[in-house]
Amino acid sequence: MSLENEKAIRKAYQVAEEKDIAGFVAAFAKDGTFTDQSIGVTYRGKAIGETVVNYGVAFPDMHRELYQFYSTGNIAVVQLALQGTHRGPLKMPGGTIAPTGKRMDAPCADVFELVDGKIKRFDCYPSGTVALTQLGVLNDLSAAYA
Repeated sequence: MSLENEKAIRKAYQVAEEKDIAGFVAAFAKDGTFTDQSIGVTYRGKAIGETVVNYGVAFPDMHRELYQFYSTGNIAVVQLALQGTHRGPLKMPGGTIAPTGKRMDAPCADVFELVDGKIKRFDCYPSGTVALTQLGVLNDLSAAYA
């Protein structure tokens, strides 16, 4: 991966942490997509910024701890952790999770495709089960067994 592509990805993470919605959306190509694989939702256009708003409200101190960058051509994979304290409502496809006050430190892998310095595709693979367990939401799976 070129140094320019790595810089573009790091900048996207930075503006997300700063809750700069316009800056985050601007990091994407006009036809770029952001897919949150943990919930199976793909965002396009201005809706890409909704992810930053949602997680910024739920985790006002959200931090993305970047561990490793791997790349081939215009594809990059980033190993990271999503860290923050659940202080606000977290919107999910099935409803809203009320603030738990608990801390999350969940592993994640992000896959990017970049074209001309812009994000064409961003597939985010957060460990939803780890995050929801840390928040106390999945603390009794045995109740789901028949």
